[in-house]
Amino acid sequence: MARLSREAPIDPAHAALLIIDVQNYCIRHDARTTEYFRHALRGTVLPNIRRLQLACRQANIEVLYSVIENMTRDGRDRSLDYKISDIDVPRGSWEAQIPGEIAPAGDEMIFRKTSSNVFVSTNIDYVLRNLAVRSLIVAGLMTDQCVESAVRDACDLGYLVTLVTDACTTSSDERHEQSLLGIRGYCRQCSTDALLTEIAALTNRDAQA
Repeated sequence: MARLSREAPIDPAHAALLIIDVQNYCIRHDARTTEYFRHALRGTVLPNIRRLQLACRQANIEVLYSVIENMTRDGRDRSLDYKISDIDVPRGSWEAQIPGEIAPAGDEMIFRKTSSNVFVSTNIDYVLRNLAVRSLIVAGLMTDQCVESAVRDACDLGYLVTLVTDACTTSSDERHEQSLLGIRGYCRQCSTDALLTEIAALTNRDAQA
């Protein structure tokens, strides 16, 4: 029996890209965001997510999104942690929208969550299993919060997770690197360039088969 490894390449026919919480609420320029975050987001993360989107669409890999958004206008359905943290994104608000440069296309799915972990407060696991997804590619915000939570749960639920290290960020380089170190045992980690090369090679191979 072949030895199992989380370092295995993705399986394009059973893969999905999950973009976590890249929405107006999280990227707006205000007192909550640091200079490091703003620079990383605009200079690296958003362009890399856009590249991943395009490559996945061309390879017929599902592109999925999570956003923080209440089911209600007054936020009574939010998790206790979100209420304590004053994280409040009303249903249908501008804050819940995904920025235009990485906007969903066609019927790409958006999972609207009211806790840090998309696997806790949405039916994403059910949908991923309906889609026969095994390889889950993860990018988005924040590395040490919602991204890390999703990676850990996805791993425990049986997905092979690839975290794209330069397509996610948080408030500081130190927190970003510490989070990557802390979840290294849960997922494969690679750069956008490396994953794009892998997707191109795998899909070209499949096309020639």
